[in-house]
Amino acid sequence: MTLNEIKEITEAEVLTNNSDMNIQIDRGCSSDLMSDVLAFSRPGSLLITGLTNETVVRSSEFANMKAILFVRGKKPNTKTIALAEEKKIPILATKLSMFEACGRLYIKGLGSDN
Repeated sequence: MTLNEIKEITEAEVLTNNSDMNIQIDRGCSSDLMSDVLAFSRPGSLLITGLTNETVVRSSEFANMKAILFVRGKKPNTKTIALAEEKKIPILATKLSMFEACGRLYIKGLGSDN
């Protein structure tokens, strides 16, 4: 599915400028533990998390995540957004819980990276 479809399904807001909303993402990884993301995720996944600090962007870059979806209405500060833009990692934010965001995406065909 495209990042734009993910945005629509989760009723998300795009927080980064110049985000390619047509990139294809086939699987997702949901965690608030970046050590789990680094240990268990597969490259090319969507990271779904409630953490909004710069470590999330750095971990996503290292793990080759295609994009980040922040849940529970959380939004990162401008420094985190700037880092994501520098690393060319799109950031979206939704008011949905992690459970509901994952459920909606799974029902629509987004696979699990585990």
